[in-house]
Amino acid sequence: MTDPKRRGRRPAGEDTKAALLAAAREVFTEQGFDGATVRAIAARAEVDPAMVNHWFGGKQGLFAAAVELPITPAFIKQAVFDAGPPEELAVRVVRTFVTTWDNTGGGGFAALVRSAATQESAAQMLRQFIGIVFGTMLHELGVDQPELRLGLFGSQLAGLGLARYVMRLEPIASADVDTLIATIAPTLQHYLTGKLPI
Repeated sequence: MTDPKRRGRRPAGEDTKAALLAAAREVFTEQGFDGATVRAIAARAEVDPAMVNHWFGGKQGLFAAAVELPITPAFIKQAVFDAGPPEELAVRVVRTFVTTWDNTGGGGFAALVRSAATQESAAQMLRQFIGIVFGTMLHELGVDQPELRLGLFGSQLAGLGLARYVMRLEPIASADVDTLIATIAPTLQHYLTGKLPI
């Protein structure tokens, strides 16, 4: 009598993409972004590690997909951090944040916030994403108190997303991106590079 349990790698005909996503959520939650390896995720999913590159373009793409974000950390770094002077960083952050989520209807952000509010694994992965992208950015800027700045920055950006995409709070929900930049970016820029009182 044969053992019905699967042995070895998952056959190519099965949904390897879904298996990788499920495994990635587990491994990223357990080990964090830095500790998780493509090989470990692939082993958990019982697929060849090459499938990570095939489906997601690498670990960053897999992480973004696992957290259900429409853009990768590499894209954010290129579009925000590397795209202009530090004193205009917040302008690029708000523009990228709003246009990205507006282009997807905002539903993904709402789902992400709701998941993070009820599932520690989702909250942890969201924190890791913010830390990977913007924590690294703040350290590269060489500012003081980068952890505090990251917390203030994250609270401001999350609040914008909550008001616009979850609560649908007017007039924020229907404001154009230039209005949001003009009103929110100065505070965000202060959190990033301004003098903090403590």
